[in-house]
Amino acid sequence: MNMFRRQNPKLLRHQPARRSPEPVLKSAREIQIMREAGRIVARIHATLREAIRPGISTWELDEIAAETLAKYNATSCFLGYRGYPAHICTSINEELVHGIPSKERTLAEGDLISIDVGVRYRGFIGDSAWSYAVGDISDEARRLMKVTEASLFAGIEQAVVGNRVVDISRAVQQTVESQGLFIVREYTGHGVGRQMHEPPQVLNYDGGDPDGQLLLRPGLVIAIEPMVQLGTWQTKLLKDNWTVISKDRSLAAHFEHSVAITNNGPEILTRP
Repeated sequence: MNMFRRQNPKLLRHQPARRSPEPVLKSAREIQIMREAGRIVARIHATLREAIRPGISTWELDEIAAETLAKYNATSCFLGYRGYPAHICTSINEELVHGIPSKERTLAEGDLISIDVGVRYRGFIGDSAWSYAVGDISDEARRLMKVTEASLFAGIEQAVVGNRVVDISRAVQQTVESQGLFIVREYTGHGVGRQMHEPPQVLNYDGGDPDGQLLLRPGLVIAIEPMVQLGTWQTKLLKDNWTVISKDRSLAAHFEHSVAITNNGPEILTRP
């Protein structure tokens, strides 16, 4: 689940935001717990990937996630967050993020669904989102998924000691924009640890943000999460005050991993 960027991105270079508080670096023991939390997230995604098919409701997907959470003695860090009513976020087609599971929302052949999973385990968070094809999807949707996923891993490659947060942002932006697609400005990646949203803010583009100048140090854990749309970077919030869609209703995709900065390079915590 992403943090909302309240500053007008067009004004950032003229009215820069204040830098976030210094991030809390994690110890080796804490990163080990986060590694365990991340594996639970990966198992939930694997279970949901197997369940995705035309005709299944997003409510059923949420139930599957809840059952898997219970199996591993973990809880959803989304459920109840600012009143959010479900265990996972399920966003379909033009829905970018924060779509609410519903018995009335069933998947259809050709849909693109993004699922965001956040887990709390032994006091720490694991957070990862992935976009999935429902059956046979269009070439356009397939390209969107491919480029967005590639931008995530381009960002992760820059998550090394001595680089700055902005190096991650630039790698994501260049990967996406070189393919003629659009990076969303209003929503960002973030630090993660005992809380779902910790400093620093991790933009998916070079926006002149003060947090972008933060040096990456061992023990920092961040959620890198490109959010990409086919037709515009602009978004719209629906009346449920959660679901975010592309302003032109073009397709959207979302990929995210929680990543630890280490002396041996970036470690993806939210993988099996």
